[in-house]
Formats: sequence, C-alpha cells, structure tokens
Amino acid sequence: MARLCFDYGHGGNDPGAVYKGRKEADDVLSLGRAVAAVLRRHGVIVDETRTSDVSVSLKARCDFENMGSFDYFISFHRNAFKPEAAAGVETYTYLNPGAKSKGLAEKIQSSLVGVGFANRGVKTANYQVLRETKAPAVLIEIGFIDNSQDNALFDAKRDEIVKAVSGAILSQLGLAYIEENKNGLEGALEVLVRNGILKSPEYWLQNARKGQSVNGEYAGMLIERMAEYISSL
Repeated sequence: MARLCFDYGHGGNDPGAVYKGRKEADDVLSLGRAVAAVLRRHGVIVDETRTSDVSVSLKARCDFENMGSFDYFISFHRNAFKPEAAAGVETYTYLNPGAKSKGLAEKIQSSLVGVGFANRGVKTANYQVLRETKAPAVLIEIGFIDNSQDNALFDAKRDEIVKAVSGAILSQLGLAYIEENKNGLEGALEVLVRNGILKSPEYWLQNARKGQSVNGEYAGMLIERMAEYISSL
C-alpha cells in the first residue's frame, strides 16, 4: 500500500504569504487535507506534518518525513510576488531530480494547468524540505495569493483542484481515480478489487443486497482475506 507524507506550508505564528487578510497557511491546510481525504478513500495512507494552524519548523517537517517510510513527500504552498503582478502554478523538485519526483511534479503541474491556472512550469530549487527529505519530494505553488484572479480560481474551482491533484498523485502511484459518486456497495467493492482482496465484484453486486443471499463459503473467504490485508498494514 502506498504511503505519502503531506506537508502544509507555514502555520501558527508563520502565516506564509498574506494578501487582503487571506493567509497562505490556511489555504494550503484546507486544500491539502481535502486531497488527503480523497487519497485515503482510495486506500492510500497519508501522514501529515500538521493538521491544524500550528507552527512546525522546516527541520521538524523533514524529521517527521525521515522517521517514516514514504513513497513520496508533497509540500503544499501558494505563491506571492507583487500584488496582481504574477499568476499561475509551478511545481518544484530538488536539484537534479530523480525520475519519481520529476514524474510526479509533471503530472501535478499538468493537472493544475488543466483546471485553468497559467503554466509557470516544473522547476528545481534548493528548498530545505526538498533537500533534506528521504522520499522523492515535490513542492506545489498553487497560484499566487496576491493575485485576485488566481484567488477567484482557487475558490471557484476548489473541488476541481482537489480532484486534479488527487488524480495526478493516484496516476503516479498506478491507481485509478474513482469518482466520489461511486459510493455504497459499488465503491466499496472497487476499493477491495484495487487492493487485491476481491477479483469478481459482479457476484457481490448481484447478491450482497436486500432480498438476496451470499454463499457462506464466499463470505468466509472474504472475511479471511480482509483480515489478512488488515494484519499486513
């Protein structure tokens, strides 16, 4: 099972970039946690360097990632320059990035451009959270907080942004994005199939319903497989 480390920039006594009362720390916490929720719905484990408006040093963020075993480290940010002077998204990797971090950065960048942000490209930087983390790492700058049009896009298309970033990450992990409206039995079965617990969801779709019955032997096998899967986590 894939395991990711999400880092939401700034927080606490460090609001990050601020424009007309809007704080970068708040925007990235809210958006990043929404992305994390979607990934968890797909069976991906997501650990977070902060889950509320608290101060976390850059060293503590790196230490948190380095104590775990993660497939990727993703840091969420919003950009700033001069009021209304710059716009768009850009995604960073560390200098001389590996194939995994570069591939993830390109997918995320493309997905955000698809939502409507101007394309400022995939770039490299010597940021501490990229340099001092073990896992392949990317840092996303999701629009300029001091640009009114970027803020309007960030707010109006929030759900699309969450889906875009989630879909890009899932694609990099080799997983298919499942629409949220596939809930209930159908959505649950897709999760079981994706994680190798079931191979034939058609039987369960037909029989695991009110008025129908499930073969006891099949139910027992499913319970055993689920127990094995949970024990392996």
